[in-house]
Amino acid sequence: MKTPTKVMGGHVLLTVFTLCMLCSGVRAQLSFDIYAKSCPNLVQIVRRQVIIALKAEIRMAASLIRLHFHDCFVNGCDASVLLDGADSEKLAIPNINSARGFEVIDTIKDAVENACPGVVSCADILTLAARDSVFLSGGPQWRVALGRKDGLVANQNSANNLPSPFEPLDAIIAKFVAVNLNITDVVALSGAHTFGQAKCAVFSNRLFNFTGAGTPDATLETSLLSNLQTVCPLGGNSNTTAPLDRNSTDAFDNNYFKNLLEGKGLLSSDQILFSSDLAVNTTKRLVEAYSRSQNLFFRDFTCSMIRMGNIANGASGEVRKNCRVINN
Repeated sequence: MKTPTKVMGGHVLLTVFTLCMLCSGVRAQLSFDIYAKSCPNLVQIVRRQVIIALKAEIRMAASLIRLHFHDCFVNGCDASVLLDGADSEKLAIPNINSARGFEVIDTIKDAVENACPGVVSCADILTLAARDSVFLSGGPQWRVALGRKDGLVANQNSANNLPSPFEPLDAIIAKFVAVNLNITDVVALSGAHTFGQAKCAVFSNRLFNFTGAGTPDATLETSLLSNLQTVCPLGGNSNTTAPLDRNSTDAFDNNYFKNLLEGKGLLSSDQILFSSDLAVNTTKRLVEAYSRSQNLFFRDFTCSMIRMGNIANGASGEVRKNCRVINN
């Protein structure tokens, strides 16, 4: 894991940032220096807390970026995923007993509030934490435009419609297009599955009776299939986990795409980016390109993260004092 003193290099950061400015605009109300006077040490505070969290559990890096993804796809990037309550997005099927990292965000928020009370939104904190999780795991670094407001409501119904590991490629693409993202974003953001774990519940359907004919998914490489059948036997514990990228479980790199070329994508929604019929004219060439060039993947991933971070909720918001509840 990278430390704050081990930076990728100013030239690399500037180059990635410049490329992103070419492929994506920044929302009008967002700014790179919005907290320059009101919370000048914000970036350092967040990174320090993320480092502490990853030292305690390295898997938390993948959990934080997934939390950001699940936030932005519902109501925009407004920290609605952090809210407790009867309509909490935490209780939606894709999140319940699955989404993680809420306590880490609470800890970061407390540290930020101690330094700059009532200034920085939970949405901005989650966006910064996701960026730091990537960088500290070996991935790219980029500047994050800030100034998001925290939403006033959760949307459990919408959270139940997040892109699913069980869906066909056309349905996944359509959900990205619905939030103004594109096919490049589908492939690049899927590359976040280069680290972290997934429960048997979200991929065991591929292992024994994928098509209803009593056979496993034919696109799953045989040695991986055999291993996963042992990890996730019929009638076994669906909460058991397996690494999304067993070549470099905790590192952010392009091995995920190399795996897809070999039939070693863990989730069906991963492997279809390369192996499905629809992939031929949509996503396959990008998978192949990213497998050859980590720099290209990092560039496009950075742009996609910025675009996703720009998804607006179109509603008024606030700066929550506690990320789990709206202000009184």
